[in-house]
Amino acid sequence: MKKIIIAIDGWSSCGKSTLAKQLARSLGYVYIDSGAMYRAITLYCLRHHIDWTDASAVNKGLAHVSLHFAPNEKTAQSEMYLNGENVEYLIRDLVVAEKVSEVAAIAAVRTFAVNQQQMMGLQRGIVMDGRDIGSTVFPDAELKIFMTADQQVRVERRYKEMVIKNPNVTIEEVSHNLETRDYIDSHREISPLRMSPDAVLLDNTNLSMTEQLDIALKLVSKKL
Repeated sequence: MKKIIIAIDGWSSCGKSTLAKQLARSLGYVYIDSGAMYRAITLYCLRHHIDWTDASAVNKGLAHVSLHFAPNEKTAQSEMYLNGENVEYLIRDLVVAEKVSEVAAIAAVRTFAVNQQQMMGLQRGIVMDGRDIGSTVFPDAELKIFMTADQQVRVERRYKEMVIKNPNVTIEEVSHNLETRDYIDSHREISPLRMSPDAVLLDNTNLSMTEQLDIALKLVSKKL
């Protein structure tokens, strides 16, 4: 059976990663979390005190960044490795979340990440989620899905996710973080968050995970 590239884009906390993982598991495809790549680069910048407003400093830093995904033996889920270190847990911290949109807006960072993402897609049979996958990384992807959800629902989803790792986080902090990321993602000069004309809009505000997967699998079936 032929394999396709599935690009899932959308706003923060719309369940992009959840759906992408569901699809990859159901189809036997490889799941690639592009957001984890930007988070790992952000973590590197924070650790090494790199001023991301300094293009020269960013370029020097990227020369020392190596990213790859490897499956967790217990969960079978792909996890992010930065220079050989598993940073899957560290990159989900609010400190990284607060800065990742700024770092991801840098031209050199996007070029670095997009080149790696496109290499990963050469064999096809992948599901990748992010903010510019259908518009920039894989403009010829056979299936593009753009996800959205009610703002308050998104805040509540992210808060439930964050409070497990950081019991001191407040819902106000999470709301502010999402609003800031939405603005930066949609207003950045390089590859801003946009719904591709050929993408299918999926609003999962009132959908269960099973329901959204069923919808997505029907879309895949049409493409196959």
